[in-house]
Amino acid sequence: MSLNSASMNSASLNSASMNSASLAVDWIRCTAHGLCAEIAPELVTLDDWGYPIVADTVPPHLEALAARARAACPAMALRLSST
Repeated sequence: MSLNSASMNSASLNSASMNSASLAVDWIRCTAHGLCAEIAPELVTLDDWGYPIVADTVPPHLEALAARARAACPAMALRLSST
């Protein structure tokens, strides 16, 4: 691997991480239905009381799944934002 291709790979990795999305819970709205964890178990687990524990960043290949989980939340307590 040449130095030029190594720097190009590094640049593409940096731009991919800069274009990642983040998933957050609005704790005021969340009522622990657990649908988010059923729809996106790769991104959301539930604590002992049924409240979600979400991944901080969403890999690009899972953004559609995160959007489905956000849309399915009956309390509208999930936020998906681009970073």
